[in-house]
Amino acid sequence: MGTRKKIVVLSGAGISAESGIPTFRASDGLWENHRIEDVATPEAWERNPALVQDFYNQRRRQAFTVQPNAGHLALVKLEEKYDVTIITQNVDNLHERAGSSKVIHLHGELFKSRSTKYPTLIYDIEGWELKEGDLCERGFQLRPHIVWFGEAVPMMDVALDITNEADLLIVVGTSLNVYPAAGLVYAVQDGVPIYVVDPNIPTMHKRPNVTFIAEPATVGLTELADELLGKSQIT
Repeated sequence: MGTRKKIVVLSGAGISAESGIPTFRASDGLWENHRIEDVATPEAWERNPALVQDFYNQRRRQAFTVQPNAGHLALVKLEEKYDVTIITQNVDNLHERAGSSKVIHLHGELFKSRSTKYPTLIYDIEGWELKEGDLCERGFQLRPHIVWFGEAVPMMDVALDITNEADLLIVVGTSLNVYPAAGLVYAVQDGVPIYVVDPNIPTMHKRPNVTFIAEPATVGLTELADELLGKSQIT
C-alpha cells in the first residue's frame, strides 16, 4: 500500500451553525446581543473580565446542547481512506466529538482555559463554567483559551505547513473573509484540487482546480465524501 493521500479541511462557522451554534456575526454585527469589542478582545478582558467570563460560560453551556451533524460525520468517514487533517476556525469541539482524529484549532478552544500570565499553561475545563478565582498552577487567573480579535494566531504556521502538503483541500462553512485563516486557500501547491462547500459561495481570487458545491455542509460534504471514497484515489 502506498502512502495515504492527504486531505486538508478548512472549516468555519457554517458547519457548526447547522448543529445549532449561532454564527459569530449576525447580520446586525452582534454576537448573542453583544458587540464583538465587548466580549472578544484583550481590551474587553482588561475592562470587564466578569462579562467576558460569563459570555464564554454561556457559549459552553450552549455547546453542551448540540450534536455533531452529517457534515462533521462525513469528514470522519473520509479517514477510512485518507489522511485527514481539519484546520478549523471554530472554537467548539464538534469535530472531535464526531470522531475526527486530527483537528487544529486556529482560534482557540472553548473547552480549555489558559493562564493570563503564562500562555503555555493550558487546561481542560470540566463542565461549562470558568470563574473568577480559578487559577493556574502558578497562581494567576485563568482566561478562556480563545484567540481574541487583535491577538496573534499561534497555530497559523503549523496550519500553513500542513496545507502546503495537501493533496486535496476542502473548504466548508467559511466566508474566507477572516485573515489570516482565509490565506490558507493560497498555501496549497499548484495543481491541488480545491472543493468549496457553502450555500453562499465565497469570493475567491481566481485560481484553477476549484469546484464549488453550493450546498450546506450536511448535504455537500456527504455528497463529496461519497464521491471521494468511491474513487480509487485522488487524481
